[in-house]
Amino acid sequence: MSSMFKALWSYRGFISGSVKREFQSKYRNSLLGALWTVLNPLAMIIVYTVIFSEVMRAKLPGVDSTFGYSIYLCAGILTWGLFAELVGRSQTVFIENANLLKKISFPRLCLPVVVVANAGINFIITFSIFTAFLVVSGNFPGWAFVAMIPLLVILVFFSIGLGITLGVLNVFFRDVGQFFGIFITFWFWLTPIIYPVSALSEKLRVFIDLNPMTSLMAAFQGVLVSGQWPHWETLWPIISLAAFLCFVGMRFFRKHAGEIVDEL
Repeated sequence: MSSMFKALWSYRGFISGSVKREFQSKYRNSLLGALWTVLNPLAMIIVYTVIFSEVMRAKLPGVDSTFGYSIYLCAGILTWGLFAELVGRSQTVFIENANLLKKISFPRLCLPVVVVANAGINFIITFSIFTAFLVVSGNFPGWAFVAMIPLLVILVFFSIGLGITLGVLNVFFRDVGQFFGIFITFWFWLTPIIYPVSALSEKLRVFIDLNPMTSLMAAFQGVLVSGQWPHWETLWPIISLAAFLCFVGMRFFRKHAGEIVDEL
């Protein structure tokens, strides 16, 4: 494990350069450039706020705030977006960088690190705007906001463990990527992001509770909507699953690292 971190540290210039190039290429030949990174999430927050709080006047049970449902929706969609980006890009990262892997010798684990760094930058920009909205609208959750840090750590480790496992499998079995693209769509709608759990019947709640993302999304939404500290005991299933997937993913990766280039 220590040798792996030493190798990544030795190639920190390669990682930072890759992150910078990808960020710049995203807005190349664009008049507004990186300003789109701010405009896109800002537009999303404005639309959700106007549509759901002013036009539809949607309310959450037990929440009196005018922006309650808008915050609930943004809290779920922003954090789910980070999860989806990490898993989606991790599962294709080796295939997308096939030419680079064949031409240059470097620690293969640099590629997932670049994925995490880029997704992290995008999320920080978007979430900073959302946080500013919470402050300006008088809905900042207070000290409970600190709980976002461990919750995001859990989300990132779960995403990377799942993403690397799928990424290695996808090199050898391309159906994996195709299947997961369909599966994650169903996964989104089976996670209480658009709707609250309280809106479901008891029979459906039992089924939804089997979803490992349910408790994590509820924790994010509880912090941002109501300023509630997470019920940490409910997060042990996804923490355990994240640890298991990271272990399996790294085992897969280290065992098949040499074969990946040949297969590509």
